[in-house]
Amino acid sequence: MTNRLRLLRDRIHGTAVALGLLARVLSAPRLRQVSLRERLAALPHHLPVQERVTIHWDEHQIPFIEAERDEDLAVALGLVHAHLRLTQMELLRRLSQGRVAELVGPLAIELDRALRLFDFGRAVPGIVAVLAPETRSWAEGFLLGVNHVIANAPLPPDMALLGMGREPWTLVDLLTTSRLAGADVTWIVWNRLLRTRANLSEAAWRMLWPRLLGGGAPEPEAAIEEATAAFARTGSNAAALAGWRSASGAGLLASDPHLSIALPNVWLACAFRSPSYSVAGLMPAGFPIVAIGRNEHMAWAGTSLHAAGSDLFDARALPMQERRTTVRVRGGADRELVLRETSLGPVVSDGMILRFPRPLALRWVGHMPSDEMGAMLGVMCARTPEAFRAALGPFAIPGQNMIYATREGRVGHLLATCVPRRPRGPAADVIAPAEAAASWERLAGTLDLPQWADPPSGLVASANDRPPNGPVPVGFFFSPSDRANRLRELLGSSERVDLDALAASQRDVVVRRVLGVRDALLARLGPMADRLRVAQALAEWDGSYNVGSRGALLYEVMLAELAHRLGRAGLIAQVAAVWTSRELTTQDILAVPDAKLRPELLRALGAAARAERRFSSWGGVHRLRLRHHFGAIPLLGTRFRFGDTASPGSNDTLDKTGHGPVRGCHAVSYGASARFVTDLADEDTNRVVLLGGQDGWLGSHTFVDQAPLWRAGQYVTLPLRAETARGWPHHTMFTPG
Repeated sequence: MTNRLRLLRDRIHGTAVALGLLARVLSAPRLRQVSLRERLAALPHHLPVQERVTIHWDEHQIPFIEAERDEDLAVALGLVHAHLRLTQMELLRRLSQGRVAELVGPLAIELDRALRLFDFGRAVPGIVAVLAPETRSWAEGFLLGVNHVIANAPLPPDMALLGMGREPWTLVDLLTTSRLAGADVTWIVWNRLLRTRANLSEAAWRMLWPRLLGGGAPEPEAAIEEATAAFARTGSNAAALAGWRSASGAGLLASDPHLSIALPNVWLACAFRSPSYSVAGLMPAGFPIVAIGRNEHMAWAGTSLHAAGSDLFDARALPMQERRTTVRVRGGADRELVLRETSLGPVVSDGMILRFPRPLALRWVGHMPSDEMGAMLGVMCARTPEAFRAALGPFAIPGQNMIYATREGRVGHLLATCVPRRPRGPAADVIAPAEAAASWERLAGTLDLPQWADPPSGLVASANDRPPNGPVPVGFFFSPSDRANRLRELLGSSERVDLDALAASQRDVVVRRVLGVRDALLARLGPMADRLRVAQALAEWDGSYNVGSRGALLYEVMLAELAHRLGRAGLIAQVAAVWTSRELTTQDILAVPDAKLRPELLRALGAAARAERRFSSWGGVHRLRLRHHFGAIPLLGTRFRFGDTASPGSNDTLDKTGHGPVRGCHAVSYGASARFVTDLADEDTNRVVLLGGQDGWLGSHTFVDQAPLWRAGQYVTLPLRAETARGWPHHTMFTPG
């Protein structure tokens, strides 16, 4: 069969399967509202534990687990994760293994090809072989709890709609999914750069490349990127204040991770106690570790380091091997795929995510064994900064800026990652020659990289900005420094800071840098600016992106209109093609001569004025639309959508709510998805809130119940003391036998 005929067949079969899925969704009964008591009653009545385990639940279905043995705690955590987020876990498992066509049919075959080229499970046999006994025991206990739910509890309604059955989890499944969660954020950058690289002459590319290295990483925009970016931590804010800077005298810590906006949330809140663990915080759904949280002695948080843990190599001169793999296809025949390999890694340019005319091989740290689970278990038990850093020694992916604070008032920042020992200085190109693989002969890990402890300011902060230089380059694409600078501005005064002030910083929506851009643009109008009402309104703007801001609306529409108009003239098209940084766009706009810029600026201000008349303020165009994955179905997915509200914030605000060029009403695409703040002076002074809710069960009372708290800037208390949780309204007890 020719490729053209195969493509036609796949499209026909894919359309049929899509229509069948759509029919199943439409024929499904309206979402039945399920109370918290009903949800808890759906838990299995027994649990395979050796001693008594009690789970206390608050009104948001947040659990506090008491276990008399560490092994039983792991089992209970598996039960909690599967009870709350089983569909989410199953989707991640299939993404990590390139099994999407099993769910949606032939139209996903090429996505499965791309995912299998990345080969997320490549290092798993090596990881299993070297897992420490305690880490393996913890993982297997977690899986025991997950599989107990799969075997003994009702399946979520969306699993049935997708045709997913009861499939037990294995250690290989868990570790492969964790590799997907460690996907390199650089791949998102490459997706754009390779498209631009293919369309430019060599001379034009050589002029553009140095500018791109100075910009920030682009944000996820396309559906094919969501396969690797939906879980990858593309951003985050984190800050810690020393005891001498805090009102309580102990360390304070705040964190809000940034991810794609969707329901259910990637995070779930949890607290637990056992002989070895006393922890409260945020756990990635489907993984038995607290990534952002605290114990009795320390608190920790991570932001994406944007570490360069991968290289793309020109594979034209490399010997090629082939491996064959079979994709099961819903509504069609199984498909055998041929995937090309080289000594430097898989030829990922053969897939839709990093497609390129020449063969490119991927070398990725994630294809080498490392033990992030064991590292985070060590973090969860750490009592001192020294123990904290030592625990992160084996941590490789995804690269993280790790921030900590202690009960005694110490704070610090370290880089947890593993990168090749490349030469100092900027990368020569997005595609490396094969001989550059020599940099991979020795890797630099966490213990080789810089750390900063107890700075004179009493503040450590990270917002994906470029870290200070170390012995090797840890990355090449970083976010602008606006958010990190704003954290230092808000928290860097001589006054002592309390937890309320720290929490308020998470909701800050001011960007100072844009005011300089605004002033520079208005100055190009000369005296004319004083006669234009829209220019006067823009000149009065204070840089705030609150929902009622007229200035934010005027500025963003003006900037987008200018970019569009000047881009059509070929002045900034190359930068716009990759969209690596709003800074690059504004630099190009400001570089345009007055004679060309002034008339376009007047037209852009006219468009901004029309947008103000139509939408009134920033909240009129910048919308937060919470929805389940089924909510993406055009017209017919309304039952899976959960509100459309005005949203504060922007790309560069601390309350990050991302968007593209603003030329009309749009939905927030990514941004802050959870918040955690803690004061180490008191074990119960921990606050958390999710954008959405704790439960992933469609129709559950707690599916989206925290959204009003989020909008109001409120939090849920997450205690570390078991006696506090014993006062919660709901309790589930499991005993041996």
